[in-house]
Amino acid sequence: MRSPAPDDDADYLAQYLAQSRRIMRDLRAAQAAMLQVEGRARSDDGLVEASADGHGGLTALRIDPRALRSGEAELGRKVTEVLRSAQEDAARHAQEIADRVTAGGAALPEPLDETFVRARVEQAAQDLF
Repeated sequence: MRSPAPDDDADYLAQYLAQSRRIMRDLRAAQAAMLQVEGRARSDDGLVEASADGHGGLTALRIDPRALRSGEAELGRKVTEVLRSAQEDAARHAQEIADRVTAGGAALPEPLDETFVRARVEQAAQDLF
């Protein structure tokens, strides 16, 4: 939106307010979507699976009993790798949500500053004379 002509100030402000409300609605929807984010990962052999939430917290871990045969060090490496991958997957999903809402917020024009208001007052004063 560009700066309005003096006769269009009320319409401009109404549009600005409506657009601000849409952005706030989008932000609330993004917050709700972030709570639903779930990243998932599985080891190459499918014996270890994990899920993480949008904050990177572990929500599920499944270790097939056959994975125990690989030994403590190998199992630890596998679990760590799968957990990290699940967290990275969740972070990607969360970032996609954040990018979408940020792009919508970028459409809002810069707020009108004191120079705009001063110019309107000066114009109104000149119109009186």
